[in-house]
Amino acid sequence: MIRINLLGIPKAKGKRSTGAITAPTIEFGEIGSPKIKVLVALALALAFNAGYWYYLDHQKQDIAAKMTVAEQKNRELADVKAKYLERQKQADNYKRRVDVIDQLRAAQSGPVNLLNTIGSTVNGTEAVWLNTMKDQGTSIDLQGMALSADAVANLIQNLQATGFFKNIEIKETYQDEQVKDMQAFQFTLTCEKGKS
Repeated sequence: MIRINLLGIPKAKGKRSTGAITAPTIEFGEIGSPKIKVLVALALALAFNAGYWYYLDHQKQDIAAKMTVAEQKNRELADVKAKYLERQKQADNYKRRVDVIDQLRAAQSGPVNLLNTIGSTVNGTEAVWLNTMKDQGTSIDLQGMALSADAVANLIQNLQATGFFKNIEIKETYQDEQVKDMQAFQFTLTCEKGKS
């Protein structure tokens, strides 16, 4: 009978087989050989690159997912912003209209306030009557008649006390000779409108 050693280990001569099976071995040469060192370095570099690529790919997918969510949120916020700007525009138009109406009301009541102020001031001053009143924009011309020069001075003082007028000046005052029964003074005043 012929025996073939498939394990590649030579059988010890003169000894009986102990029945132990030995494993096959591969020889690489010396452990410090440059080929092995290069192969180990390449394997480590390849493993590091594969791990780093997997990490970067995972980050890329994470960023892409976050970007999709951010773009969706941006579209939603753009719609909200457009609605807000439209409402703001409507509010500004409404405010402008209300301001115009308020200005018109103030301008409408301006002459009424002026006439009320002058009327109550003249009525509160004794022995004074107005003949004409001309509104010149920033100033007012008053022409009238008084029974004395003191009554004209009292009228000027009462007009200043209202706070509605400033810089009240007498343009002219003279005694009216046409009135024979009593003493009468014709006067002309210029009043500059103040801020009220």
